[in-house]
Amino acid sequence: MKLNVALFFAGLFGALAAVFILLSFGTDYWLMASESCKPDGSASTSGGVAVERGDGVTPTDQSDVTLYHEGFFWRCSFGANAEDNDLIWRFWFTNQPSSKVCTHAYLFPFPVSQQSHNATQYDSAIIYRGFWSVFMLVGVAAVIVGGFIIICAAPFASHCLYKTGGSLLLIAGFFLLCVVVMFVLWLEVLDVVSVYVEFQRSTLCPSFALSIDYGLSFMFAPIGVFFCFLSGLLFLLIGRTIQIHFH
Repeated sequence: MKLNVALFFAGLFGALAAVFILLSFGTDYWLMASESCKPDGSASTSGGVAVERGDGVTPTDQSDVTLYHEGFFWRCSFGANAEDNDLIWRFWFTNQPSSKVCTHAYLFPFPVSQQSHNATQYDSAIIYRGFWSVFMLVGVAAVIVGGFIIICAAPFASHCLYKTGGSLLLIAGFFLLCVVVMFVLWLEVLDVVSVYVEFQRSTLCPSFALSIDYGLSFMFAPIGVFFCFLSGLLFLLIGRTIQIHFH
């Protein structure tokens, strides 16, 4: 009876881990940010003058604020009016304008650009983003494979399959934890955001302002990591229990 209860909760936690991790992986809201520049004569980004962002140049289309969000697959940007009281809701799918522009974000090292950083820093940023992407893929793959192995283990009560599935869930939790830590270090510790802001202020707009927030995709990741560790440990314990009592 106790084993059945443990199997139920381990399966529940494993399913929740898979859901949150896939949501984090498949949605493009790890980073939510806004760029603004108040018109002051020559240093104005209004009136159709382009504002440089990262590797590209995004026209403001006479908007006061440029909003964008980024995930593993895509980075999207669009203009908005700073006086809009519901500005934050424009980050949601249903409220984003048709003029939104999205490009692939696999190796986009925001906010490092070749203009604002030297070649060495730019190459290092791409390598950093590359490791982040690889860890993400390994974690998602481990969750999916581990889930299938555990499903196969259920009808046969195989302790080896339960242990293998639990180990894969623990591996997934470790790699996804690295993904979360790397993302926080990238934005909070490494000196890349401040360099980007200073470059924009010195070359395009003295009143340039950048606001960065963590999105829902980022919030889903640590929840998935927690359930991964919990489910993985339970399945390892279940496998050991089956091995001791039934073999």
